[in-house]
Amino acid sequence: MSTTYPMVRVEKVDKYFGDLHVLRNVDLEIQNSEVVVVIGPSGSGKSTLLRCLNHLEKIDHGRIEIDGRLIGYREVNGRPLELSESQVAKHRRDIGMVFQQFNLFPHLNALENIAAAPINVLKKDRNAAHAQARELLALVGLPEKEQSYPEQLSGGQQQRVAIARALAMEPKLMLFDEPTSALDPEMIKEVLDVMIDLSQKGMTMVVVTHEMGFARAAADRVVFMDEGQIVEEATPEDFFERPKHQRTKLFLSQILP
Repeated sequence: MSTTYPMVRVEKVDKYFGDLHVLRNVDLEIQNSEVVVVIGPSGSGKSTLLRCLNHLEKIDHGRIEIDGRLIGYREVNGRPLELSESQVAKHRRDIGMVFQQFNLFPHLNALENIAAAPINVLKKDRNAAHAQARELLALVGLPEKEQSYPEQLSGGQQQRVAIARALAMEPKLMLFDEPTSALDPEMIKEVLDVMIDLSQKGMTMVVVTHEMGFARAAADRVVFMDEGQIVEEATPEDFFERPKHQRTKLFLSQILP
Protein backbone atom coordinates (compact mmCIF):
# COMPACT_ATOMS: atom_id res chain seq x y z
CA MET A 1 0.00 0.00 0.00
CA SER A 2 1.11 3.52 -0.71
CA THR A 3 2.75 5.55 2.04
CA THR A 4 3.02 8.63 -0.15
CA TYR A 5 -0.68 9.42 -0.44
CA PRO A 6 -3.59 9.32 1.99
CA MET A 7 -5.78 6.30 1.26
CA VAL A 8 -8.73 8.63 0.65
CA ARG A 9 -8.58 12.24 -0.46
CA VAL A 10 -11.84 14.14 -1.04
CA GLU A 11 -11.39 17.69 -2.29
CA LYS A 12 -14.20 20.26 -2.54
CA VAL A 13 -16.78 17.70 -3.64
CA ASP A 14 -20.28 18.78 -4.59
CA LYS A 15 -23.12 16.43 -5.48
CA TYR A 16 -26.62 17.35 -6.64
CA PHE A 17 -29.75 15.27 -7.09
CA GLY A 18 -31.71 17.65 -9.30
CA ASP A 19 -32.04 20.86 -7.32
CA LEU A 20 -31.07 19.13 -4.06
CA HIS A 21 -27.51 19.98 -3.03
CA VAL A 22 -26.60 16.73 -1.24
CA LEU A 23 -22.86 17.23 -0.72
CA ARG A 24 -21.53 20.74 -0.21
CA ASN A 25 -17.83 21.45 -0.71
CA VAL A 26 -16.74 18.35 1.21
CA ASP A 27 -13.06 17.92 2.11
CA LEU A 28 -11.81 14.76 3.83
CA GLU A 29 -8.57 12.82 4.11
CA ILE A 30 -8.24 9.29 5.49
CA GLN A 31 -4.86 7.70 6.11
CA ASN A 32 -3.85 4.11 5.47
CA SER A 33 -5.15 1.76 8.24
CA GLU A 34 -7.39 4.50 9.67
CA VAL A 35 -10.97 3.73 10.68
CA VAL A 36 -13.34 6.66 10.15
CA VAL A 37 -16.95 6.48 11.30
CA VAL A 38 -19.38 8.88 9.63
CA ILE A 39 -22.51 9.78 11.59
CA GLY A 40 -25.29 12.32 11.26
CA PRO A 41 -29.06 12.67 10.86
CA SER A 42 -30.94 11.05 7.98
CA GLY A 43 -30.49 12.99 4.76
CA SER A 44 -27.20 14.54 5.81
CA GLY A 45 -25.28 13.04 2.86
CA LYS A 46 -23.45 10.23 4.67
CA SER A 47 -24.38 7.37 2.34
CA THR A 48 -24.05 9.57 -0.74
CA LEU A 49 -20.49 10.44 0.26
CA LEU A 50 -19.72 6.74 0.70
CA ARG A 51 -21.18 5.89 -2.73
CA CYS A 52 -19.16 8.69 -4.34
CA LEU A 53 -15.95 7.16 -2.97
CA ASN A 54 -16.27 4.24 -5.40
CA HIS A 55 -18.10 6.17 -8.12
CA LEU A 56 -21.46 4.50 -7.60
CA GLU A 57 -22.59 8.12 -7.60
CA LYS A 58 -20.93 10.64 -9.89
CA ILE A 59 -19.75 13.88 -8.33
CA ASP A 60 -20.59 17.25 -9.89
CA HIS A 61 -17.54 19.21 -8.71
CA GLY A 62 -14.25 18.44 -6.98
CA ARG A 63 -12.17 15.29 -7.02
CA ILE A 64 -11.81 12.01 -5.17
CA GLU A 65 -8.58 10.01 -5.04
CA ILE A 66 -8.10 6.53 -3.59
CA ASP A 67 -4.45 5.73 -2.80
CA GLY A 68 -3.34 8.56 -5.07
CA ARG A 69 -5.49 7.59 -8.05
CA LEU A 70 -8.41 9.64 -9.34
CA ILE A 71 -11.62 7.60 -9.09
CA GLY A 72 -14.06 7.54 -11.99
CA TYR A 73 -12.14 9.99 -14.15
CA ARG A 74 -8.82 10.71 -15.81
CA GLU A 75 -7.41 14.16 -16.30
CA VAL A 76 -6.97 15.53 -19.79
CA ASN A 77 -5.45 19.01 -20.03
CA GLY A 78 -6.38 19.59 -16.41
CA ARG A 79 -10.04 18.65 -16.90
CA PRO A 80 -11.75 15.47 -15.68
CA LEU A 81 -12.90 13.03 -18.36
CA GLU A 82 -15.18 10.25 -17.17
CA LEU A 83 -13.89 6.72 -17.61
CA SER A 84 -15.81 3.88 -19.23
CA GLU A 85 -17.71 1.53 -16.94
CA SER A 86 -15.12 -1.21 -17.50
CA GLN A 87 -12.32 1.17 -16.50
CA VAL A 88 -14.25 2.27 -13.40
CA ALA A 89 -14.78 -1.40 -12.51
CA LYS A 90 -11.02 -1.89 -12.45
CA HIS A 91 -10.67 1.01 -10.02
CA ARG A 92 -13.38 -0.51 -7.80
CA ARG A 93 -11.38 -3.69 -7.34
CA ASP A 94 -9.38 -1.89 -4.66
CA ILE A 95 -12.55 -0.85 -2.82
CA GLY A 96 -14.79 -3.30 -0.98
CA MET A 97 -18.31 -2.21 -0.10
CA VAL A 98 -20.85 -3.70 2.28
CA PHE A 99 -24.42 -2.43 1.99
CA GLN A 100 -27.45 -2.36 4.26
CA GLN A 101 -28.93 -5.24 2.29
CA PHE A 102 -26.73 -8.30 1.93
CA ASN A 103 -27.16 -8.77 -1.85
CA LEU A 104 -25.90 -12.37 -1.80
CA PHE A 105 -26.56 -14.57 -4.82
CA PRO A 106 -29.48 -16.76 -3.66
CA HIS A 107 -28.51 -19.67 -5.93
CA LEU A 108 -24.95 -19.88 -4.58
CA ASN A 109 -23.86 -21.22 -1.20
CA ALA A 110 -21.68 -19.15 1.13
CA LEU A 111 -18.42 -20.54 -0.26
CA GLU A 112 -19.50 -19.89 -3.86
CA ASN A 113 -20.74 -16.38 -3.05
CA ILE A 114 -17.32 -15.46 -1.69
CA ALA A 115 -15.32 -17.14 -4.46
CA ALA A 116 -17.41 -15.86 -7.38
CA ALA A 117 -15.70 -12.50 -7.95
CA PRO A 118 -12.11 -13.76 -7.57
CA ILE A 119 -12.88 -16.52 -10.10
CA ASN A 120 -14.84 -14.43 -12.60
CA VAL A 121 -13.16 -11.03 -12.25
CA LEU A 122 -9.62 -11.78 -11.14
CA LYS A 123 -9.53 -15.11 -13.07
CA LYS A 124 -8.28 -16.84 -9.95
CA ASP A 125 -7.92 -20.61 -9.96
CA ARG A 126 -11.11 -22.18 -8.57
CA ASN A 127 -9.32 -24.28 -5.96
CA ALA A 128 -7.31 -21.28 -4.78
CA ALA A 129 -10.45 -19.12 -4.66
CA HIS A 130 -12.29 -21.75 -2.61
CA ALA A 131 -9.33 -22.06 -0.23
CA GLN A 132 -9.33 -18.30 0.23
CA ALA A 133 -13.11 -18.33 0.76
CA ARG A 134 -12.73 -20.91 3.53
CA GLU A 135 -10.12 -18.73 5.23
CA LEU A 136 -12.46 -15.75 5.03
CA LEU A 137 -15.41 -17.73 6.39
CA ALA A 138 -13.22 -18.63 9.34
CA LEU A 139 -12.24 -14.96 9.71
CA VAL A 140 -15.89 -13.91 9.99
CA GLY A 141 -16.70 -16.79 12.35
CA LEU A 142 -18.65 -19.01 9.94
CA PRO A 143 -16.36 -21.92 8.97
CA GLU A 144 -19.21 -24.42 9.30
CA LYS A 145 -21.54 -22.51 6.93
CA GLU A 146 -19.70 -22.91 3.61
CA GLN A 147 -22.40 -25.16 2.10
CA SER A 148 -25.32 -23.05 3.41
CA TYR A 149 -27.40 -20.97 1.03
CA PRO A 150 -28.47 -17.42 1.94
CA GLU A 151 -32.01 -18.48 2.82
CA GLN A 152 -30.54 -20.90 5.39
CA LEU A 153 -28.57 -18.14 7.13
CA SER A 154 -29.68 -15.52 9.64
CA GLY A 155 -29.40 -11.86 8.73
CA GLY A 156 -26.24 -11.49 10.78
CA GLN A 157 -24.69 -14.53 9.13
CA GLN A 158 -25.61 -13.24 5.66
CA GLN A 159 -23.97 -9.90 6.42
CA ARG A 160 -20.82 -11.63 7.63
CA VAL A 161 -20.71 -13.61 4.37
CA ALA A 162 -21.15 -10.30 2.52
CA ILE A 163 -18.15 -8.88 4.40
CA ALA A 164 -16.10 -11.98 3.51
CA ARG A 165 -17.16 -11.61 -0.13
CA ALA A 166 -15.92 -8.00 -0.20
CA LEU A 167 -12.62 -9.04 1.43
CA ALA A 168 -12.10 -11.75 -1.20
CA MET A 169 -11.07 -9.09 -3.70
CA GLU A 170 -8.26 -8.06 -1.31
CA PRO A 171 -9.31 -4.40 -1.22
CA LYS A 172 -7.18 -1.54 0.04
CA LEU A 173 -10.27 0.19 1.42
CA MET A 174 -13.53 -1.12 2.91
CA LEU A 175 -16.74 0.94 2.87
CA PHE A 176 -19.67 0.02 5.12
CA ASP A 177 -23.06 1.65 4.52
CA GLU A 178 -25.10 1.14 7.70
CA PRO A 179 -24.22 -2.58 7.72
CA THR A 180 -26.33 -3.41 10.77
CA SER A 181 -29.46 -1.36 10.03
CA ALA A 182 -31.38 -4.32 8.54
CA LEU A 183 -30.50 -6.68 11.40
CA ASP A 184 -32.38 -7.72 14.49
CA PRO A 185 -30.75 -6.32 17.66
CA GLU A 186 -29.29 -9.65 18.78
CA MET A 187 -27.49 -10.05 15.44
CA ILE A 188 -25.84 -6.63 15.40
CA LYS A 189 -23.02 -7.53 17.79
CA GLU A 190 -21.80 -10.47 15.71
CA VAL A 191 -21.35 -8.19 12.68
CA LEU A 192 -19.76 -5.35 14.65
CA ASP A 193 -17.33 -7.82 16.26
CA VAL A 194 -16.11 -8.84 12.79
CA MET A 195 -15.68 -5.17 11.83
CA ILE A 196 -13.75 -4.43 15.03
CA ASP A 197 -11.50 -7.41 14.29
CA LEU A 198 -10.88 -6.04 10.77
CA SER A 199 -9.99 -2.64 12.16
CA GLN A 200 -7.48 -4.22 14.54
CA LYS A 201 -5.88 -6.01 11.58
CA GLY A 202 -5.16 -2.64 9.95
CA MET A 203 -7.89 -2.47 7.30
CA THR A 204 -8.67 1.08 6.18
CA MET A 205 -12.39 1.51 6.76
CA VAL A 206 -15.07 4.15 6.28
CA VAL A 207 -18.23 3.24 8.16
CA VAL A 208 -21.59 4.97 8.03
CA THR A 209 -23.48 3.77 11.08
CA HIS A 210 -25.83 4.67 13.91
CA GLU A 211 -23.95 2.35 16.28
CA MET A 212 -22.27 4.76 18.65
CA GLY A 213 -20.70 1.91 20.63
CA PHE A 214 -18.83 0.83 17.51
CA ALA A 215 -17.69 4.39 16.90
CA ARG A 216 -16.28 4.58 20.43
CA ALA A 217 -14.62 1.16 20.22
CA ALA A 218 -13.16 1.07 16.71
CA ALA A 219 -12.93 4.55 15.20
CA ASP A 220 -9.74 6.54 14.95
CA ARG A 221 -11.89 9.50 13.95
CA VAL A 222 -15.59 10.34 14.01
CA VAL A 223 -16.93 12.59 11.25
CA PHE A 224 -20.28 14.31 11.84
CA MET A 225 -22.25 15.43 8.78
CA ASP A 226 -25.31 17.62 8.54
CA GLU A 227 -27.00 19.12 5.47
CA GLY A 228 -24.30 17.82 3.14
CA GLN A 229 -21.37 19.27 5.05
CA ILE A 230 -18.79 17.97 7.48
CA VAL A 231 -19.61 19.88 10.65
CA GLU A 232 -17.06 18.34 12.98
CA GLU A 233 -14.42 15.61 13.08
CA ALA A 234 -12.48 14.43 16.11
CA THR A 235 -11.24 11.41 18.00
CA PRO A 236 -14.09 9.41 19.58
CA GLU A 237 -13.14 10.66 23.04
CA ASP A 238 -13.17 14.30 22.01
CA PHE A 239 -16.24 13.89 19.83
CA PHE A 240 -18.44 12.26 22.46
CA GLU A 241 -17.05 13.95 25.56
CA ARG A 242 -16.05 17.39 24.27
CA PRO A 243 -17.97 18.24 21.08
CA LYS A 244 -17.25 21.75 19.86
CA HIS A 245 -20.14 22.65 17.57
CA GLN A 246 -23.64 23.38 18.80
CA ARG A 247 -25.15 21.23 16.05
CA THR A 248 -23.03 18.28 17.18
CA LYS A 249 -24.08 18.80 20.80
CA LEU A 250 -27.74 18.86 19.80
CA PHE A 251 -27.41 15.68 17.73
CA LEU A 252 -25.63 13.81 20.53
CA SER A 253 -28.20 14.96 23.10
CA GLN A 254 -30.90 13.37 20.96
CA ILE A 255 -29.25 9.99 20.41
CA LEU A 256 -27.24 9.33 23.59
CA PRO A 257 -28.88 8.31 26.85
